[in-house]
Amino acid sequence: QVQLVESGGGLVQAGGSLRLSCAEASGRTFNTYTMGWFRQAPGKEREFVAAITWRGGTWYGDSVKGRFTISRDNAKNTVYLQMNSLNIEDTAVYSCAGQIPGRVGYDYWGQGTQVTVSS
Repeated sequence: QVQLVESGGGLVQAGGSLRLSCAEASGRTFNTYTMGWFRQAPGKEREFVAAITWRGGTWYGDSVKGRFTISRDNAKNTVYLQMNSLNIEDTAVYSCAGQIPGRVGYDYWGQGTQVTVSS
């Protein structure tokens, strides 16, 4: 089974930056998968943040456009989320997910990493 592990979360001041990583921990490649980042804040539903295809095409949620950048290094089996200009509304648990080619939804999920933005 593909095992996704997020890292890089923490506490940051508003206006600051963080870089999240999502690594495949079992040694299996996801270089053909579309990879996505999602977040969920307390009392709110899960929200789409960003996605990237194996070719490098990207999509972003409206709330993070212009501030966040998703990227991937297939040789390292790692996906990144660079988060700039953070505000308190960005506080959430951030999870990465992988989509097998040809599937409708996401097939693999990490446990998430906490991002807390303070004022």
